[in-house]
Amino acid sequence: MRKSAYIFNDGELTRKDNTVCFESGGRKNYLPIEDINDIYIFGEVTVSKKFLEYATQKQVLLHFFNYNEYYVGTYYPREHYNSGYMILKQAEHYLDSGKRKIIAHKIVEGSIKNILQVLKYYISRGKTEINSIYVKIQELLDSLNPTMDIEAMMAIEGTVREIYYHAFDIILDNEDFVFDKRTRRPPQNNLNTLISFGNSILYTVVLSEIYNTHLDPRIGFLHTSNHRRFTLNLDIAEIFKPLLVDRTIFTLVGKRMLSAKHFDRKTSGIVLKDDGRKIFVQEIDNRLKTTINHKKLGRQVSYRHLIRMELYKIEKHLIGEQDYEPFVSLW
Repeated sequence: MRKSAYIFNDGELTRKDNTVCFESGGRKNYLPIEDINDIYIFGEVTVSKKFLEYATQKQVLLHFFNYNEYYVGTYYPREHYNSGYMILKQAEHYLDSGKRKIIAHKIVEGSIKNILQVLKYYISRGKTEINSIYVKIQELLDSLNPTMDIEAMMAIEGTVREIYYHAFDIILDNEDFVFDKRTRRPPQNNLNTLISFGNSILYTVVLSEIYNTHLDPRIGFLHTSNHRRFTLNLDIAEIFKPLLVDRTIFTLVGKRMLSAKHFDRKTSGIVLKDDGRKIFVQEIDNRLKTTINHKKLGRQVSYRHLIRMELYKIEKHLIGEQDYEPFVSLW
């Protein structure tokens, strides 16, 4: 599987033969285009029409973030795997309330089950204070069913998250990373900054994986397809947030790889400094590359490939080949 490239400095992206050339401060770095799946751009980077044509030809996505770590948008090359049949099936399952609820229910179920797995892991590591949180979330999971309105499903998931976030302070036990309450755009403390930044990265990772399937990213099932350009990536990201974003945060803070010195307070809120941003991106990239033993396949599979497999399962469900069951971690 091709890898992601990350650009943090200001500069210019150009094509040089069969490579991507990034020039910054008089220095040039070259990356073989065939090895790149997508490019994450955090600095002020200039790209030309010619380079975008090259990216389209090589099926490379470009994800742009501004100085505050906010996701700005994606250069999404002309779809090369799009299937009219699959798009019709997506639309059919979105417009049919019953069919949509079945998929939405499974997505929420998968998300909550993975949250429970994360809590179970830390309980086994001695954080027994979160037992009561685990019980409350299990009760909410038991109340979830595929016949309820999607708004009700999302309300349950929202309540689960609210309860789950109380466990962060217990797991982290770090005065520089206190949850308090969930704040977005702008995040009002260090922990909220990490959550928002990590979620944005995961949304783009899933979007890149959708590009390599027959699915259309504009048609989701849990999140409403409206004026947002993409929604399916938001759906699938819900399943993997606990395993990829939250566990990345717990690792970085728990091992003191990130501290208060890596953050800046701006009028817009709290932002990661450049060195903190690089540390976070490197760790989540490492986690995406981490492999687990997939019992059904009988081989090692990376977390990034698990996301691709999740999308393949959605495809199979849409065409009636196999009922969709979300990935749930076993550890």
